[in-house]
Amino acid sequence: MDTILGVTSLSRMFTYITAFAGAFLAALWLSLIFWTLRDVRNRTQDRLVHYLSTFVVAILNLPGILIYLILRPPKTLEQAYQEALEEEALLASIEDMRQCPGCGGRVEKNWQACANCHTRLRKTCHHCGQLLELPWHLCPYCTTKVPGTHNDVVVEET
Repeated sequence: MDTILGVTSLSRMFTYITAFAGAFLAALWLSLIFWTLRDVRNRTQDRLVHYLSTFVVAILNLPGILIYLILRPPKTLEQAYQEALEEEALLASIEDMRQCPGCGGRVEKNWQACANCHTRLRKTCHHCGQLLELPWHLCPYCTTKVPGTHNDVVVEET
């Protein structure tokens, strides 16, 4: 009788351990599926990729997650967006830095001449006083024709 009780309690304990292990594996499987879906949504906007990667993980479980980790996009959408912003800011700062055509030195936006080599950079409108680029034949601020140019531009005032 002691052996029957021992076998019964051992059988019951094995059932509990098996149930616990099964519940753990099911929870692990579901959590991998949800993690994959959440991760792929952060990395791409393509719905087909969302469904396929989630399907691969749901069907293949741990080998599926390894396949997904190998094939997933390396950057999240947020990281790609931040890098694009940084790149735009860098390009904008490069465009803001002007160089003198004479000596290649750095010049400011509102300088009329280079401080190093005295190369003329801009001219002043005789009517409104705004700075104009050298090739301009017309002041875009007051629409006055720049004197001394060969381009006869007629601007009608309204």
